[in-house]
Amino acid sequence: MSAALLQLLILLAVMGALVVPVGRWLHGVVTGERHTAPERLTYRMLGVNPAEPMDWRRYGQVLVVSNLVMLLISYVLIRLQAAWPWNPSKFAAQPPELAWNTVVSFMTNTNWQAYSGEQSLSYFSQIAVLTTFMFTSAATGFAAAVAFMRGLAGRSGASLGNFWVDVTRIIYRVFLPLSVVLALALVWQGVPQTLDPTASVTTLQGGTQQIALGPVASLESIKHLGTNGGGFFGVNSAHPFENPTPLTNALELLAMLLLPTSLTYAFGRMLANRRQGWVIFGGMFAMFVVFLAVLFSAEQRGNPILTRLGADQTITATQAGGNMEGKEVRFGMAQTALFSTTTTAATTGSVDAMHDSLTPLGGLVTLVQMQLNSVFGGKGVGFINFVQYVILSVFIAGLMVGRTPEFLGKKVEAREVKLVMLAVLAHPLSILGFTALAVTLPSALGSLNNPGAHGFSEVLYAYTSGTANNGSAFAGLNANTPFYNLTIGLAMLIGRYLTLLPMLAVAGLLAAKRRVPPSSGTLPTDTALFGGLTVSVIVIVGALTFLPALTLGPITDHVQMLQGAVK
Repeated sequence: MSAALLQLLILLAVMGALVVPVGRWLHGVVTGERHTAPERLTYRMLGVNPAEPMDWRRYGQVLVVSNLVMLLISYVLIRLQAAWPWNPSKFAAQPPELAWNTVVSFMTNTNWQAYSGEQSLSYFSQIAVLTTFMFTSAATGFAAAVAFMRGLAGRSGASLGNFWVDVTRIIYRVFLPLSVVLALALVWQGVPQTLDPTASVTTLQGGTQQIALGPVASLESIKHLGTNGGGFFGVNSAHPFENPTPLTNALELLAMLLLPTSLTYAFGRMLANRRQGWVIFGGMFAMFVVFLAVLFSAEQRGNPILTRLGADQTITATQAGGNMEGKEVRFGMAQTALFSTTTTAATTGSVDAMHDSLTPLGGLVTLVQMQLNSVFGGKGVGFINFVQYVILSVFIAGLMVGRTPEFLGKKVEAREVKLVMLAVLAHPLSILGFTALAVTLPSALGSLNNPGAHGFSEVLYAYTSGTANNGSAFAGLNANTPFYNLTIGLAMLIGRYLTLLPMLAVAGLLAAKRRVPPSSGTLPTDTALFGGLTVSVIVIVGALTFLPALTLGPITDHVQMLQGAVK
């Protein structure tokens, strides 16, 4: 146990040590005024004016239209897959509803996969569609967060920046260099990077086996740096060609948290109030540590049903102990628990263990983190989600003392609160609405491989993952059906754009307001007390919203496990 805890402490310490230097670097990237030669060439090729100031309407319009154009092009590429090169396995095109689900998934940074990559997509599709979207979708969310920050930090100006400049800089200056470095490290550890066809080998038993290869390392690096999560192989980062060693597992863990955590420090520098950034980081980190502790302890205790059947789940010198079902021995319990917590906190969705095999409490943690959607979160979107609760907390505190609420010197009025509530309510309405629809339709229930509470958890997890733009799954659900492909696709769109666009509007409205000097009645938002208030609001809103559904799913599943019921 002490060795496991030491692993967790070392990885968390490294993550914390990187927040300041990387945050300082990000601040320089997003506030710099000079354009590099590749950036200027890109602007000319796109035919855009990098000097054009954009208010929130223009910024949101360009964001949506550019994403729509990429969606249409990618759909055509996937549907015509058989006509393109780099298809040594001669894969046919995906069916229309699956192709829709795939391109929406990668455009929204969800990377939900209702297929197994090595059995469905050619090398061309993996590179031209999936890997490309991993850069652009992550950069889109990051750019939206940067624009949001500018609006909050603005001093009586309506401009949120320029979408094209933000996306181009983020790709060229942040994602590309980091991805190259991480990809080289992965290749060094044994991750394939090749266009060679599937290898045919003779096994020890004398049989023939086909071993899938491909440009894995290049996809794997941006998959984690961009909190994308979609795997080259069906079992994702549990596959030894995606994640062969404990070192690669640690690198992928750090890659997921590197930019979301550092963004909070960059925000503090942008405000010229670093305490505000640390309060946001502290609130996120506190929730993360609590969820990690719950998941790790639940998995380390193991499954009492297996204990009664005679399985040895104790910690020894030769085994990690605990619930090792669905987990990789090479990673052990500590790294697996941290990976599962991180991938649902950072809305990455990659997995190094099967979440459907987690204990009910372990699965509950992964569900709750996605439902709160504010524990670090994906590239920029998690930051926006946390700040929307900051604004909501300011509003609630203002009502309690009878004063007009203020945030960062700007008055928060009815219009801003309505937009915040639109973003807050869209998330649970999508999750609970689609889940309710799925469990009432016999055709949708036919996709379940598990009855009872766990089967309900699988459906709830699917729509939670889709709406939170996470992409991980309880894989006992057969999601490759027209119903699930279409409805999860809609959930991904709702979760992406009904969060980003209303909050961009909030930033634009606040940017246009003049700052008011603080008074004796102003609630300071850069204190530990306010950070605690915000976390409390997040937890209370989440509990009131999702507790009934969680009771029907993982909580009932946990009670049945303790009673020895197997259903």
